[in-house]
Amino acid sequence: MRVLILRPEQTAARTARKLAALGHETARLPLSRPQHDLDAVKAALAERHSAIAITSAEVARLFGHLGDTLDRHLLTTVFSVGQASANAASAAGFRTVLTPGGNGRDLADMIVAHCRDFGMPAEPILYLAGVPRARGFETRLAEAGIPLRTVEAYRMVPVVPRRTETETALLKPVPDAVLFYSGESARAFFKLSPLVEIPERFLSTLMLCMSANVAKAVPQRFAASTVVASAPNEESLLDLL
Repeated sequence: MRVLILRPEQTAARTARKLAALGHETARLPLSRPQHDLDAVKAALAERHSAIAITSAEVARLFGHLGDTLDRHLLTTVFSVGQASANAASAAGFRTVLTPGGNGRDLADMIVAHCRDFGMPAEPILYLAGVPRARGFETRLAEAGIPLRTVEAYRMVPVVPRRTETETALLKPVPDAVLFYSGESARAFFKLSPLVEIPERFLSTLMLCMSANVAKAVPQRFAASTVVASAPNEESLLDLL
């Protein structure tokens, strides 16, 4: 099966290795790239906080660029949205990383339960966030009255591939499946010239989505070939192949 990966180059390479191990052929067409704000993260870490929350492995990868700045924070508890983010935070050196799996609201529910068991923190939880992002995590903690300071640690910047790159990835040959990790990547994908000019060529392509929210970005004409992962993580997404 030929599988198209739309992730940023670094994460796309890792996904491609997983797919190759499963016997699939891959094509890559990055539609975004991360732009880190290291100064904002360093300034945020310098302020008092009770714990750190992350809802993306991209933030955990950012830790690797902080050098000695991170050393004095490695005993701080990290609440992480999923196993990939948790593994990356542990690899960065954090000793205590807690994760419920699931999505941002699941992480918020875990933090609410943690505060109920151990008491409300005296200092805010530092949420190192990305742009764009869903707001469910922040909304849930606000409803529970848990102090949270949100700092935007990175931004996903759109990448517009050259037409030749697009046609090679999409038409030579047409992929059997496309992996969608975010609504933003799905919306960008369906604006690419082959999808606009000859959408009928892709009616048999599987549109594999990380979550139901991601699937909302897939046009209705592709509904019959759209499949949603059983859980919002890469393992469940790849299980659809």
